[in-house]
Amino acid sequence: MATHSTRMLIIGSGPAGLTAAIYGARAGLQPIVVQGLQPGGQLTITTDVENYPGFREAIQGPWLVQEMQAQAEHVGTRMMWDTIVDIDLSGPPFRAIGDSGDVYEGDTLVICTGAQAKWLGAKGEQELSGKGVSACATCDGFFYRGKKVVVIGGGNTAVEEALYLTNHSDDVTLIHRRDSLRSEKILQERLFAHPNIKVLWNKAVEEFVGDTAIGGAGLTGVALVDTVTGEKSIEPAQGAFVAIGHAPATELFKGKLELDESGYIVVQPGTPKTAIPGVFAAGDVMDHTYRQAVTAAGTGCMAALDAERFVAAWDHAKRG
Repeated sequence: MATHSTRMLIIGSGPAGLTAAIYGARAGLQPIVVQGLQPGGQLTITTDVENYPGFREAIQGPWLVQEMQAQAEHVGTRMMWDTIVDIDLSGPPFRAIGDSGDVYEGDTLVICTGAQAKWLGAKGEQELSGKGVSACATCDGFFYRGKKVVVIGGGNTAVEEALYLTNHSDDVTLIHRRDSLRSEKILQERLFAHPNIKVLWNKAVEEFVGDTAIGGAGLTGVALVDTVTGEKSIEPAQGAFVAIGHAPATELFKGKLELDESGYIVVQPGTPKTAIPGVFAAGDVMDHTYRQAVTAAGTGCMAALDAERFVAAWDHAKRG
């Protein structure tokens, strides 16, 4: 067991954490990034990325995050293969305990633990992920131009994704297991008024059907069961978007930081600042609205700049 000390400790290694590391290293804060259970975050399970600025052609998510990590290490970031299992926010310095038993101390702390899309757990869902099944319409909708697509869910996310997909498809179906939506009324009005969207009520997904072979057809349909009558049916589709929400990775911070009703870390509006001075949150762990790699990177930059200002003020106060 060892103790690792730094001026800026970053938990999480997706776009938010790595961007914070790049800016922090350039500011001389010698950041440490503890990578966590999914090094690189959700980009590592994203295939084609076509909306990250600076690239005319599609790029691979794992490649993009590898380049970010290489840049962060090049300017002086230390990457640690560990997972934080306990945290003490009574600092500074703030103390994090790794699963390895190592202790990580940071004069500032940047939390970038991200959020994971919730999945249905239906048969074929994971096998067809990236082959017709997705959890992000704004990420992948472009690939289904002119194709028949379905969205599963009944909240704001599902309705927003169905409306968004009409930019690419003239045949969008929303599938909901109940007979009414949970989304905001104004979104429902837009949904029901849209000529290219139909709604299937009281339908639950039993299976995602398709060809999982390399080079195969991918998703071809969704097997449904009526939640009232038990009747079974197949809804043909080439794209299926699971939109039942996200779960932020904030278990570690319950009772230690303010979380909203959905479990996201609460920050001061327009900033990455939490209620604890010197503790910042960036990326999907505090953003339940946009959830894009570029916005995560942007908030990571903001967190590093604010961390640099905090350190400078703290040093000045200690000298004074």
